[in-house]
Amino acid sequence: MKFLHTSDWHLGRQLHNQSLLDDQRHVLGQVIAYAKDHQVDAVVVAGDIYDRSVPPAQAVTLLNEVLTELVNALSIPVLIIAGNHDGPERLGFASESMGTAGLHIVGPLSAAISPVIITGRSGVSAAFYLLPYAEPATVRHVFEVEASGHQQAMSCLLEQVKQQHQKHPQHKSVVVSHCFLDGGEESESERPLSIGGADKIAPTLFADFDYVALGHLHGPQYKGAPHVRYSGSLLKYSFSEQHQNKSVTLVELSNEGEAKFELLPLNPLRDVRVIEGLLEAVLEEGKNDPNRDDYLMVRLLDKTAILDVIGKIRQVYPNVLHIERTGLMAESSTLERRQDHIKKSELAMCRDFYQQVQGEALTPAQQSVLEAAIEQLHQAPEQGGAS
Repeated sequence: MKFLHTSDWHLGRQLHNQSLLDDQRHVLGQVIAYAKDHQVDAVVVAGDIYDRSVPPAQAVTLLNEVLTELVNALSIPVLIIAGNHDGPERLGFASESMGTAGLHIVGPLSAAISPVIITGRSGVSAAFYLLPYAEPATVRHVFEVEASGHQQAMSCLLEQVKQQHQKHPQHKSVVVSHCFLDGGEESESERPLSIGGADKIAPTLFADFDYVALGHLHGPQYKGAPHVRYSGSLLKYSFSEQHQNKSVTLVELSNEGEAKFELLPLNPLRDVRVIEGLLEAVLEEGKNDPNRDDYLMVRLLDKTAILDVIGKIRQVYPNVLHIERTGLMAESSTLERRQDHIKKSELAMCRDFYQQVQGEALTPAQQSVLEAAIEQLHQAPEQGGAS
C-alpha cells in the first residue's frame, strides 16, 4: 500500500506579518496532485494543521477545500492528528461522524487507542495508530500512570499501541505522532514543547513499528532508523529554513522487506531567501532577478545611514520582509568609546543624513555650526552636574 506522509501545514501562518494563505493553497494543490498521480491509499497529516488553536476563518475554509477534494472527489482517506499548535477539541469536532466518510481526525488524547485499518490497492493493509500531541500531565490523567516527562509519556502511549497491535498482527503497523526526537534538527519557526530539553524523546522507542510518521520538526529528516521520519513543513516558515528543500514523503509498505519512501518536492509560489550585499549591488542585481517576488531578508553591508532603505529595496524586490543592517552593527561593535571618536561618528552620521535628504553635501559654514552644536550637547551633562 502507498500513502503520503505530510505534517506541519500551519494554515493561517504569517511570515513577518505577511499572510501565507495563497502560498499554502499553491503547495496543497501539489499535494492533491501527488495523491492522485501516485494513486495513494491514504494521506497522513502528523499534526499542526493550523498555526494556532483558534485559526482564522480563511484557514478553515482552505482546509475544507483540501479535505473535500481528497476525501469526497478522490475518495482518498485522510488521517489527521492534533499538534501542539492546534486546538485539539476544535480540530476533533464531529470526528466520530466523519470517520465513516474517510476523514479520520484525533484531536484530544483518548484512552481508547484503536487503529484505523486501511487496505491498499495492492492488498497490503496497515493499522494506523494516531497519537495526537499530549503533555505528560494529560497522559498521566488519561491513563492514570506515572509520566514525569515526554519520554515516559510517549513510552506509555507506545505500550498501549503495542498491546492493541497484538490483536492485528496481520497488518503493517504505522504510528503517527507529533513530538521532538532527540537529535532532531530544529528551526526558528518551531514552538518549543517544553523548556530545557525535557521534551526530547529517544528515537529507539519507535524502532519496532513498520513506519513512524512524525510531525513537529520542519526539516525533512529521520532519526534512529530510516523508517522513523519527519516529513517536514509544507513551506519555509522562517528565514532559518532558507536552505531546506520542502517535500512530502511517499511511503510504500509491502509484505516483503522494509518500508520504501520517496521525497516528492514541493515548489513554492514564492521562495524564502536571504540576500546580502551593499545596497547599490542589491538594487542592481534585483533589476534582473527572475525570482524578485520571493520573500526576502536583506542583510546590508553598508556602514553609513540610508534614508528609506526598505522603500528603495522594494522598488526591485516588492516582497522584502526584513532588513538587517549588518554593516552598521559590525561598525558599531568596533567603535572605540573615546569622546573624540563619538563626536566624529555623530558628525559623520549627520553629514550622511543631510546628503540623503538634500542631495548635496554640507557647506563649510553648515558643518561648523553642526560641530559646535554637537560639542555643546556633550558639554551639557557636565554643566548640569556642576550646578
